[in-house]
Amino acid sequence: QLQLVESGGGLVQPGGSLRLSCALSGFTLDYYAIGWFRQAPGKEREGVSFFGSSGGNTHYADSVKGRFTISRDDAKNTVYLQMNSLTPEDTGVYYCAAQHTWSVGKFFFYPDEYTYWGQGTQVTVSA
Repeated sequence: QLQLVESGGGLVQPGGSLRLSCALSGFTLDYYAIGWFRQAPGKEREGVSFFGSSGGNTHYADSVKGRFTISRDDAKNTVYLQMNSLTPEDTGVYYCAAQHTWSVGKFFFYPDEYTYWGQGTQVTVSA
């Protein structure tokens, strides 16, 4: 059974950092694209960072570029999101998602393109 489990959220002061983890089970990153999304109260879910399928290519939303870094540990079958210089606007529930594709290096940027989702982890940036 394919599962994604996020962890690492919490309360952090503005300017602080957090590292989110997304542990994958039931599949490997081969032929899957990965996305990190977030959803603030009353707002739509938005993509923040992405891995292209079967490769190391990455993409970031403009709002997080230069502050967030997506990475992966294939041995641990885990994807990470390092978040630095956090602001209150980064507050929300963060989700990781996976989508299978036979294409190599393909990105999916929108929530409805993803089939598999984790349960989410809350990130709150507040003084």
